[in-house]
Amino acid sequence: MFLEQQISIFVLVAVAVGRQKGELSEQNEQKKDTNAPMEENAAKASSKKQKQQQRPRKEKPQQHTFSHKLLASSLKNHSGSITCLDFSSNGKYLASCSDDRTIRIWSTKDFLDRDHKCLRANVEFDHATLVRFSPDSRAFITWLANGETIRIYKMIKKDDGTFSFKAASEDFPQKHKGIVINIGIAETGKFIMSASVDTTIVIWDLKGEVLATINTNQMTNSHVAVSPCGRFVASCGFTPDVKVWEVCFAKSGEFKEVTRAFDLKGHSAGVYSFDFSNDSRRMVTVSKDGTWKLWDTDVEYKKKQDPYLLRTVPCQVSEGSRIALSPDGRVVAISNGCDIAMYSASTGELEEEFHGVHSEEITDLKFDINNHFLVSSGDRAIHVFHNVTGYRAAIQDMQTMLKKASNDGVRQRLQQQITDAQNALDTVLNATKN
Repeated sequence: MFLEQQISIFVLVAVAVGRQKGELSEQNEQKKDTNAPMEENAAKASSKKQKQQQRPRKEKPQQHTFSHKLLASSLKNHSGSITCLDFSSNGKYLASCSDDRTIRIWSTKDFLDRDHKCLRANVEFDHATLVRFSPDSRAFITWLANGETIRIYKMIKKDDGTFSFKAASEDFPQKHKGIVINIGIAETGKFIMSASVDTTIVIWDLKGEVLATINTNQMTNSHVAVSPCGRFVASCGFTPDVKVWEVCFAKSGEFKEVTRAFDLKGHSAGVYSFDFSNDSRRMVTVSKDGTWKLWDTDVEYKKKQDPYLLRTVPCQVSEGSRIALSPDGRVVAISNGCDIAMYSASTGELEEEFHGVHSEEITDLKFDINNHFLVSSGDRAIHVFHNVTGYRAAIQDMQTMLKKASNDGVRQRLQQQITDAQNALDTVLNATKN
């Protein structure tokens, strides 16, 4: 009897325990069902947060492609927009500066090669907007965008023939209040020039001391430059003229004064840009009035002799148009936005047109010292063009001289020069065909 009671109690306990386990199991299942959507939502939220934290990939801007039969080469080592170009006076180097914080020095003898090597000068914590070679081609000066000052770099030649670059211990003092649009060094090595849009031109000595300050009184300056002979500084801007000053020094080399030399008057609207021939005896100007003009500036201005207007030619222009005159004075190049037009200086005829040269507005236009190439900048590339117009103009000039020559020696020399120039032109034209 007692044994039967114990068995009954054990059975009842087992049943109760089983029921309790079942209830707990049901509760756990319910909890799982309730937690499932919460865990799923949490996983989705975490995934979404991770996607938000992931930075979108920046696509590199595609390099602008340009081709033309007269395009000799394109120099593409810069990773930022190029703002300025300058050839050394010995013709061996081309300098370029960019907002990628570098200044590049290119060898002109490599222009026609497949690979274009260059030397790089880094601008720490800043970038250069302007660059100019020294007369001896052993240094260059730059304008720093953030520092708003001139910095001099020495080019130190190494044993392997390349250069290292060393910045001067001190930059020039800050003197400009407006945006600086150009700098330059006189070929004589006697002074440095800087100019800003607010009609101010500062003449410096090579140590950074101010020699003189000029107010152009042109409302705004659009372009200012030192003449290749190193005597003059010229400016243009809102007014329809170009003003030219002479920077005078005593025979001992001491600075004397800046005196007004002459003006170029004839445009009916503001002048965008101007340029000199290498001997400073010719100047060209391009204006908002839609013309470019060629001037004879080989005058005795101290005797009140004015420059002579030689030619006026209609052309396409836009705000910021640049003009370049070949060193020999035979070819004129003008930029209009992203396009370039080349004219014969002797006839005024339009010889070549290049459309869509750069993806952005052209920032600089220069001929090399030997009149062989025209270079342009406007994006991350420098384009180098064969100056075919220059070859043809030189041949025409020598043929004219040959007809007038009476001396046999002169005739033979001219004939040889014509032959050499024609061979050089044929070589370029044959290369463009291939």
